[in-house]
Amino acid sequence: MTFLIYIGLGIFAGMLSGIFGIGGGLVIVPTLLFCFKFLGFPEAHVMHLTIGTSLSIILVTVSNSTYGHYLNKNIEWSIVKKFLGPLIVGAIAGSFVSKDIAANTLELIFSLYVVLVSIKMFTDIKVERELKETSSVLYGLVGLIIGFKSTILGIGGGTISIPFLSWRGLPMKKAVGISASLGVPIAIAGTASYIYNGLGINGLPEYSLGFVYLPALGGVVITSSFFARLGARISHKLPQQRMKRGFSLFLMIVAVKMISGRYL
Repeated sequence: MTFLIYIGLGIFAGMLSGIFGIGGGLVIVPTLLFCFKFLGFPEAHVMHLTIGTSLSIILVTVSNSTYGHYLNKNIEWSIVKKFLGPLIVGAIAGSFVSKDIAANTLELIFSLYVVLVSIKMFTDIKVERELKETSSVLYGLVGLIIGFKSTILGIGGGTISIPFLSWRGLPMKKAVGISASLGVPIAIAGTASYIYNGLGINGLPEYSLGFVYLPALGGVVITSSFFARLGARISHKLPQQRMKRGFSLFLMIVAVKMISGRYL
């Protein structure tokens, strides 16, 4: 039964990755957390397993999403390069910081972040802006923040990179394509770090590679690859603003449930 949940999650996460340029972690993390708790994974490490596994899944979804956006010529590689170095540094730093944060604290941080993202998505108003000249220092600073935040929460960088790129005047399709491509180095650095940090930890479930639970990774990957490419192809045909508002309400419900289930 749980394997079927992983397969369904792959469909949902893959579509989100392709359509919105996000890694799907906003859905993957709470779903995996529910499954892992149901399976009785150790409380002290359940959130670290969730985040590490989420990042390994995101590596697959954003890789396929990036390929789809590459085919549609939606990626400005010159901008990607400006983010790259600080992004990787931030991602590695975030994963090493998170290993010393208690699991329930990580869960609360994630829930509060999802609340903020859902409010941002629901109230977001898109306006056409002219392309602004942006310094490499600003790109680097934003990249550092994106990488650090992403590996602490187990999500892609789209919730920061897309608004930032839109603010600097890039068309939405370009912003989504660049955001998807930035998710690849985030996921590589984050996954490798969570595997390393989890090695030698006693009490982790069977078939874990560090803080990555391989059965969940395999189940999601079966469906996510195809649906990430599909989402990238159809993203420009969908009423994205309406869809984002519906998705934001869903996220709010998920976040409130996570907070109320633990603290209220």
